Amino acid sequence: MQDSPCVTLALPFHYNPYNHDSDPMIQVQNLRKVFGSKVAVDDVSFTVEKGQVLGFLGPNGAGKSTSMRMVTGYFRPTAGSIKIGGIDMLEEPELAKRSIGYLPENAPLYSDMTVASFLGFCAEMRGLNGAAKAKAIDRVLDLCFLHKVRNQSVDTLSKGYRHRTCFAQSIIHDPEVLILDEPTDGLDPNQKHEIRNLIKHMGETKAIIFSTHILEEVEAACTRAMIIDRGKVVADGTPAQLKKLVPGCNTLDEVFRSITRSDLEK
Repeated sequence: MQDSPCVTLALPFHYNPYNHDSDPMIQVQNLRKVFGSKVAVDDVSFTVEKGQVLGFLGPNGAGKSTSMRMVTGYFRPTAGSIKIGGIDMLEEPELAKRSIGYLPENAPLYSDMTVASFLGFCAEMRGLNGAAKAKAIDRVLDLCFLHKVRNQSVDTLSKGYRHRTCFAQSIIHDPEVLILDEPTDGLDPNQKHEIRNLIKHMGETKAIIFSTHILEEVEAACTRAMIIDRGKVVADGTPAQLKKLVPGCNTLDEVFRSITRSDLEK
């Protein structure tokens, strides 16, 4: 298969983050990650400001989760730089991570804890104690619709409630930056709608990146979308701009399939 011409197509729609007065909360430049002989992420650059929700799209194996793990400091990049709120993630990781809330794919939980005790543990890990801790727990229980199960053991929760509990821990400290990997995975349609609206609302004051395979979520919650394929950014712009990216394509789904390669192809 020949290389796709999508990089050239994407250039007219590349979002310029420097049209605003403030510096971006997330600054990623020339990010690269190599595992042995495999290049998982190849020269990826982007920025996200407060007030932006960036949908991070791509087929399986495109480098989305690897990129997000580098942005959060979980993986160290092979090359490139990452700044969170102007703080260098490689030079001052502990300080940079204070501004981040992270919901990883398949986020772990302590199954022997109740929802409230787990969130209390996460709050303490974030430096919250006493009244501040109690207030933070009540806030995320409300935001994530968890009051009904606050005293229920994690190992008895449905998949949807478990995922919402994981989401709640990512926002327990009210971070300025949110990195969310498949935040609506396992939720029913009503729960998906609630979480999308929550992300959209929080995106008014935070810088948010979330990956998803559900393209309708991009239009529902994102101010901007970036498509990554085989480790490279192939498109970046508003959902409306991306729909105009490829002649004859009228939906994000059509554009996505036109400029990316299926993981079933060799």
